[in-house]
Amino acid sequence: MTIVYEERPSDSPFIDLITQGRTIRAGSSIRPAEYHWHMVFVKHQGSVYPLVVGPLTTSGIVSWGEGAEILWVRFKPGTFMPHLPTRDFRDSETLLPGAASRSFWLKGSAWQFPDFENVETFINRLARDEVLVHDPVVTAALHDQLPDLSSRTVRHRFQQATGLSQNHIRQVARAQQAAALLRQGLPILDVVFELGYYDQPHLTRSLKQFVGYTPAQIAAVPEPV
Repeated sequence: MTIVYEERPSDSPFIDLITQGRTIRAGSSIRPAEYHWHMVFVKHQGSVYPLVVGPLTTSGIVSWGEGAEILWVRFKPGTFMPHLPTRDFRDSETLLPGAASRSFWLKGSAWQFPDFENVETFINRLARDEVLVHDPVVTAALHDQLPDLSSRTVRHRFQQATGLSQNHIRQVARAQQAAALLRQGLPILDVVFELGYYDQPHLTRSLKQFVGYTPAQIAAVPEPV
């Protein structure tokens, strides 16, 4: 194992998941597509690097060095920073400028680095100062609760908040669900039928694009009990 980590959910209306970990040694692996975006704080050799990461439209390779401590904050779809459009850091990492040894600059103000225990307090302060906002239209659209807005307005707000189209997010989510079913032992053709893929090649293309592995490769590594 090259990374050890722990994660916890959050009752924040902005946060989906909080994870902290450390790298035991350098390594790399295939990572899936990700329709959430993250704030990531990497501590290495006495310095802290604040990053804005994702969303990631396809699977790819992720690499890491040895001896880093990392805090990941994964945001719920619809959460975004109006001054830093999500589409501008899609498929990339953006390093935020440091202000001092324990703080960084964001929207013209210096903010102290959060930790695993006080992330919610940090995020609440960002929201209070409207550095971070949440658009409920995105949540409603993802749950097929169409708001009383034109489809063009919904598309615009969806793109503004997530940097992605609603259809793209649905494709990624379906591929993630397919991978989970395969790990649980459901036969490949049953997954095709269950999730509405055209045929097995369609499922294979989707999983390779969004998860990074074929159905057979995923099925060969079952979920831990």
